[in-house]
Amino acid sequence: MAIRVLLVDDSAIVRQVFSAELGREPDIEVVGTAPDPYVARDKIVQLKPDVVVLDIEMPRMDGLTFLRKLMQHYPLPVIIVSSLTTKGGQLALEAIEAGAVDVMCKPGAAYTVANMSVALADKIRAAAQVRQVRPLARHPAPAAAIRPLALTRTTNQVIAIGASTGGTEAIREVLTRFPRNAPGTVIVQHMPEHFTASFAERLNSLCEMEVREARDGDSVIPGLALLAPGNQHMIFRRSGARYYVEVRTGPLVCRQRPSVEVLFKSVAENAGSNARAAILTGMGKDGAEGLLALRQAGAFTVAEAEETCVVFGMPREAIERGGACEVVPLPRVAERLLAL
Repeated sequence: MAIRVLLVDDSAIVRQVFSAELGREPDIEVVGTAPDPYVARDKIVQLKPDVVVLDIEMPRMDGLTFLRKLMQHYPLPVIIVSSLTTKGGQLALEAIEAGAVDVMCKPGAAYTVANMSVALADKIRAAAQVRQVRPLARHPAPAAAIRPLALTRTTNQVIAIGASTGGTEAIREVLTRFPRNAPGTVIVQHMPEHFTASFAERLNSLCEMEVREARDGDSVIPGLALLAPGNQHMIFRRSGARYYVEVRTGPLVCRQRPSVEVLFKSVAENAGSNARAAILTGMGKDGAEGLLALRQAGAFTVAEAEETCVVFGMPREAIERGGACEVVPLPRVAERLLAL
């Protein structure tokens, strides 16, 4: 049965482009469109869509306000569409915290219609697999950081983390449990550019360790977590005793840029048994082969258990390939990554 989608956007052109592109997908059916949240409210009740694609900047009622009302009264998987700007990234992050399952940017100079349609279709498929839509997020105080034990005395340890759908909250859960002097950490979360900068800033305000968007040539050192920039791959390198990252453009890998696969395989090659890695919630198989490469190189690897995943796609693929040393629920991931 096809996934039923409702498109909500004040631009008739955007609604037309999205409808036409999604109409090419045999497993997706656009059952309706709406120019604003007031029309959308009635069509949601009437058409009962499986997934809502929602613009965030609209007249009469903005998408963020509508999303919060929807999550309170009629929770559904919602994908947020936002402009590719710093402000758009901040609003999109607020939308995820309010219950949206994913975000994407509107088609424009930085995103061709072809790339947009592939990404949107994948996000819709992932959203349709979400077992339970989260209500409005209420962040508790950050969990007490885990004691660093002896491992943080060793400067050549590195932690790698990869995630996709539902990953922003999962990564927050893990990083807020890391101590100030945790091993250098490198992260890929599937998000567009600008969105990752806002996400890194938010994490930095919540975590004991420093978190920021990676720049080409940044050193990977204890107490610092580097997030791959949207639309660019992050490659882990080693020069003598120094770990650092390269930030590069390049083809999509596993339909993604940044790709968890690219990061994990480079960590396996350059850190080997000095690495620990976790693959968290997400749709698809990005990172599955990379986690296996890490385990084969002597690294300690973890996959998030199905019961805590928003979408049990990437972890399942990694587990089936034999890439995970352990499978643990999200609240235990940080503990296992920091354990000797």
